[in-house]
Amino acid sequence: MAKGTFGERLKRERELREVTIKEIASATRIAAKFLQALENEEWEKLPGGVFGRGFVRSVARYLGLSEENLLSDYDQARGEAFTPATQKPEERIPSPPKWIPAIAVVLLVAVVVGLAFGGRYAWRWYAAHRAAKKASAVVSIPSSNVATQNLFANSSSAPATENETSLPLDLSVAATAATRIKVAADGVVLYDSELAAGQNLHFPANDRIEVAANHASVLLLELNGQKVMPARIPGSSGTISLTSKDIRQAAGGPTQP
Repeated sequence: MAKGTFGERLKRERELREVTIKEIASATRIAAKFLQALENEEWEKLPGGVFGRGFVRSVARYLGLSEENLLSDYDQARGEAFTPATQKPEERIPSPPKWIPAIAVVLLVAVVVGLAFGGRYAWRWYAAHRAAKKASAVVSIPSSNVATQNLFANSSSAPATENETSLPLDLSVAATAATRIKVAADGVVLYDSELAAGQNLHFPANDRIEVAANHASVLLLELNGQKVMPARIPGSSGTISLTSKDIRQAAGGPTQP
């Protein structure tokens, strides 16, 4: 319904019956200002709800008009006037920006890479700490009880000549630089790993100790407390065999061939 249609009709019906607003107000006990607002469609001056509809019913009854038809026109006119103002816009949840998933993927990749590098660093730190701890320890690998008993049984028997004496061996191995060594005592491999610079290891044996190294020139050997020069190791790598004979040579100097 176009604006003014309801008010114009109400005013026209009143004037056709030659009735004034004052007369309607006196008969219906509706304030004249409300009747004037109905004809001018000044809805903001009228009470809402049942009060406005009650005014329309009373006026229609007084003028002899159909209450339902006039109420329908009133509801339509007033509803059209207030619908744009009272209707709430549809609230839609805004979609997230397109760059947010990309940022999430980048952050996820960064976290995975960080965990990978962190785990690698932690493992290197653990390995270095373990190697340092191992280097600071003194390794002492005793021979078997049976071999030790046999050794002392033989040594406590009748005295032997210089060539027949078999002394228990204790080899101290150190290195001025890191190198891989392999140590075997009486044919049994006791150590096969890298020897760090400054690390000192001790190996016991009954008769013979063999030392193989990648870089023999960096080794420092002491057999039963006497320094042994690895002069017989050819080149930069090789194997040296040590027996009780080497103890006597270290104590009294190298023997003549």
